[in-house]
Amino acid sequence: MTGIAGGVPGVPELDDVAGEEVPAEELHHLPSLRNQRGQAHVNHDLSSVSWLAAPPFSGGYHTGVLRVDGAALGAQRYRWKPWGTRREHRSAQVTVVTDTSLAYDADELLWRIEVTNERAEPATVEVTQELFAPIGHSETGWGWLHTVPWNAEDQYDYHALERIRETTRAGAERTPYLLGSGPRRLRLGRPRPPGIQRDEETAPMLLEFELPRHVSADTVYPHTSAVRGAVRDLRCTGPDSRSGAADSLLLDHPGPVVLTDDVELTLEAFPLAPGLEFGLEFRADDPGHDGVLLTHGNHPDSLQLGLADGRLWLGICGERELADQPVAAGRWHRLRVRLDADHASLHLDGREVARTGHWTRAARWRSSVEDGVLAIVDSRSPARAGYAFGVPPDELVADGAGGRATWRRELGPGESIVLGVACGYGTDAEQVAVAARRAAGAIEPALAATADAWRQLWRSAFTPDNAEFSGHLPTLHSPDPELARAYYMGALLVLYMRNIRVGRSGRPVFLTGGPRLGATTTYFWDHTEWSRMYAMLEPAGLREWLLRALSGHYDASFGFDVWGGGSLGNYYVSNDYSLFRLVEHYVGVTGDVAFLAEPAGDRSVLEHVERLAYGFAGRRTAATGGVLADYGPDAWGVLECVPNYVHAMASFNAAYVHMLRSYAGLLRFLGRDDEADRADTEAGELAGAVLGLCAGGGRWHIARPGGRDTIGHVLDFGLVAASLHDDLPQDRRDEMVAFVVDSLLAGPWMRALAADDPIAPFSDRPDHGAGGAFGAWPGVTAYGLAKLGRPDLAVGVLRRTPRAASGALWGQAMEIVPGGVPSGDGVSADADPVVRVAGRGVANRDSIAGAATTEAVIAGLFGVEPGYTSLSSSVPRPATVTAPDPGIGVLANLNLRPAPEPLPAPAGAAR
Repeated sequence: MTGIAGGVPGVPELDDVAGEEVPAEELHHLPSLRNQRGQAHVNHDLSSVSWLAAPPFSGGYHTGVLRVDGAALGAQRYRWKPWGTRREHRSAQVTVVTDTSLAYDADELLWRIEVTNERAEPATVEVTQELFAPIGHSETGWGWLHTVPWNAEDQYDYHALERIRETTRAGAERTPYLLGSGPRRLRLGRPRPPGIQRDEETAPMLLEFELPRHVSADTVYPHTSAVRGAVRDLRCTGPDSRSGAADSLLLDHPGPVVLTDDVELTLEAFPLAPGLEFGLEFRADDPGHDGVLLTHGNHPDSLQLGLADGRLWLGICGERELADQPVAAGRWHRLRVRLDADHASLHLDGREVARTGHWTRAARWRSSVEDGVLAIVDSRSPARAGYAFGVPPDELVADGAGGRATWRRELGPGESIVLGVACGYGTDAEQVAVAARRAAGAIEPALAATADAWRQLWRSAFTPDNAEFSGHLPTLHSPDPELARAYYMGALLVLYMRNIRVGRSGRPVFLTGGPRLGATTTYFWDHTEWSRMYAMLEPAGLREWLLRALSGHYDASFGFDVWGGGSLGNYYVSNDYSLFRLVEHYVGVTGDVAFLAEPAGDRSVLEHVERLAYGFAGRRTAATGGVLADYGPDAWGVLECVPNYVHAMASFNAAYVHMLRSYAGLLRFLGRDDEADRADTEAGELAGAVLGLCAGGGRWHIARPGGRDTIGHVLDFGLVAASLHDDLPQDRRDEMVAFVVDSLLAGPWMRALAADDPIAPFSDRPDHGAGGAFGAWPGVTAYGLAKLGRPDLAVGVLRRTPRAASGALWGQAMEIVPGGVPSGDGVSADADPVVRVAGRGVANRDSIAGAATTEAVIAGLFGVEPGYTSLSSSVPRPATVTAPDPGIGVLANLNLRPAPEPLPAPAGAAR
């Protein structure tokens, strides 16, 4: 890449790093929006936005579609830049181009709308913009599945909101969104908290129509008990995918089922469909007690029937309708719930008493026109929003949860109208209106200021002693433009995930994923994929983040909520490796050995390091040989969707070998040679056991009680190559390299799992299965290839990755779409398929793990790997490193700092 970013030699202009125009048909996952406070998603039309999350504010549903001459036009092309997304539609009548941005450091959405008359004669063009701002305010509920406001209440409802997003497609506005897909269990009585309903605890996570309960500790669910009463004659009529029967008795019980607070009766599993009806008889024994009578599934969009204040309520897909009359105590009532494509209704003793409506009706939010601003008030929180306009609309109408603005202009051939629209949100209605008016009235400068702020952030990231970061990144000077592009795209991804508000401490944090998920979440594993970069760019922020991480429950979670501070999710077996590596690279890059003496919870950092390094010790079992760490049978703790990747696998056992050897280097630096010798001895024993898992052909065994499985997964290659490269004989190295080239690399990306692996048909997720690969895996693979002596192949892997980014940056899951043309650069013998950011499988559009591409350049191609073993080195740390291969180039502007004298060993540190 060429160009200089504002005077930083060798750094390309931000405008040139990423952001190519992409036809809509080539995208499966649409572009995101981010600023320094939050994130959002653009939709299929020309203006609407969904999944707004800027804690403590979040937005539900969407912001409204744009119509031209009465038609809602679909986006035909998208162009993403860090500061916003451009959408375009061209026809014989009009061209419409819109730019949508989140203002750089403000709670504002900005739109520039340009409509051009393409006819050969003058025409009156009518432009109508829907204006919805279903925004709520909450200080709690910011987990991986974070707070989203719905008409009924604040809840996280991924699948329902995605169905609503689909209605923004041209011609799909009235497509029903009420009913979800997939079978869910019918239950009477006490509901289960939202989460995947699994028949087996160890079933893999495929995420087809349900999500795990990865919510923050402060999330409170309503209606946690059953109603008090009795049920009989529960029937299902109408469409029934179970048997095709028109009338099916669901309750096989000799008499009435008596429900009390903790009673739960599980019945059959089946999907919902239009025309389906549930009928039952119900007797309320305590109408004043709030509780749940019936649920279909246990997700927020699930059908629920309950009782509150003596009246029945019907809930589904973010809606909850209360019956217009109470039930009588001690009397049997006949209830009927009917499901149609676009609504659900509740009948009590033959009369309809409740019916759901469209999300846009006036249920929770109230709108009004005040001095040219459309003001929207949330009745359930302090959130206030306001739409303002640079060109006053000819009509501005408040309607339900929002409103609409309409402009009519006579345009000559080729003539255009440019409209500025801004939506501000906050808790002070007057301040919101003032900010929206200011931005809308100067939309061009407002958008330009946002773009310039991103450009300044980019320049700062490579500038020593800058005002934005506590460190800086190295500069790559390479004669290979594609390798340079991959390097700088990884750096940009880190900046794109930066947020200066959610951490609450004033230090920037770097989020793991989103939008749709994780508005305040950091995963341990994902951060370790760019750990050296993190230590170079933001050492002060990493130091603070590590103290929070080590003080929490990393033995029972995958990460934590930086907003509320609580642990999130289930345990990942990668945690020991991830946190050890992050501490090691922080200390190695900064030389801040004093950090090891800092308290973090009930231990010093150094004591945590020892605990992490020896994390395998308590996991050894005789059933898998007594040396290897055995992680048990739950796939959720490893790769989630690869059912047999459990128990004792090569990958993380190899990582422990590195950890022990590295820890031994730290112990020697601290003058504790006897403990270092013991760590080295245990590392050698463990290394031998890992090498004993070699299955030949570059694949590895998984040791489990009763036998072994063979698997061909990138994680084994990556961690074994990174940790045991010096232990591997040449023939094993060659086999591993050949396996990657022949079985994993595919076009501009790769597969996580070999397509011919026996488990591949049962692992259909595009991040860890055979249909694609996680955003970090190409970088991990390239680093492994470099450590095995094949930097040429590593360069080939890295330089191809920009072609897979769907016009922006890499996502969590990159799926392989079969087809395309043969590969021409010799990296893969496969046909060159299309690779795109996956939309299926509940994957994130943005994932910080993709920064592993840049990490692989720094550590793999240039060998910049400061860690514990380098603390004892007397060799000065260079500011510039030249790669052994002249085709790779020079890495300059390194900010590695010398280590101070060793600390005295803290009392009680011996194991």
